Amino acid sequence: MTDAIPASHRPAAIAEGLPVLQQSDRDEVAQAQRRAARKPTSWLLTVFVLICVGYFLLPLFWLVVASTKSNADLFSTFGLWFANFNLFENIKAVLTFQNGVFIYWAINSAIYAVVSAVGASFLSTAAGYGFAKYDFPGKAALFAITLGAIMIPIAALTVPTYLLFARAGLTDTYLAIILPSLATPFGVFLMRVYAADAVDNALIEAARVDGVGELRIFFTVALRLLLPGSITVLLFSLVATWNNYFLPLIMLNSADKFPLTVGLALWQSTAAAGGGAQALFSIVITGSLLSIIPLVVAFLFLQRYWQSGLATGGVKA
Repeated sequence: MTDAIPASHRPAAIAEGLPVLQQSDRDEVAQAQRRAARKPTSWLLTVFVLICVGYFLLPLFWLVVASTKSNADLFSTFGLWFANFNLFENIKAVLTFQNGVFIYWAINSAIYAVVSAVGASFLSTAAGYGFAKYDFPGKAALFAITLGAIMIPIAALTVPTYLLFARAGLTDTYLAIILPSLATPFGVFLMRVYAADAVDNALIEAARVDGVGELRIFFTVALRLLLPGSITVLLFSLVATWNNYFLPLIMLNSADKFPLTVGLALWQSTAAAGGGAQALFSIVITGSLLSIIPLVVAFLFLQRYWQSGLATGGVKA
């Protein structure tokens, strides 16, 4: 028994007749003390997480509740609970208002978001793979410029982009939204970090020994291994383009090319401008609810890819 007690403490313990703990007992006591010390922190973290969840979900809950109310109920009932259920009437009003222009705006948003997200994902994957697996002059400088571009706010580039596209005659076209959305510096950085370890150099060398070209190696070997990271970039770009408001507001003049963000803002400004203003509140709110449904579906459908891709990239970073 005494072997479990340090030599400096053993004589005093024996002299005082105190029980001598073995090493296993001391380990159990230490673990119990650590668990007891950890409990307050665990509860604090749980409460903090619940507060954060409530903070982020409360606006969404309000949006769902408000979309079920008539225009009169919006101003006469409690905002965070249901009243008369008018969701289907509101949806019908949204889809038929101004000859169904909401549907055209939704189609425009889908075109902008899907084409931009797929293009940005592919370009980011190719650029990240190139930075990770090839050595070329100016590599460090180009990657440093890419990292610096992450720090530049998108709004700061909108006006120069408009001037450039106006000179090229591309304003008020679909390309005016899609082309700027293809450049995603953060996507390049994420894919560079992900590709560094996701694609084994031995696979590339083996393919080269077999006489496979570099493009074929990328499309047949690397691209499959980089799919989780590519889906992550795709979702980031999809959300960014779908929610983009400032760029379409400056670039587009024709209402038939507006995305949902600009179209709903147009309805809101029309309502706030004067006559019949209150009649549009329920339409704008319900339209906002309908506009987020595609993003929710995309995240639910692709979540297993983007979670693994983001987690792996974060660990390797």
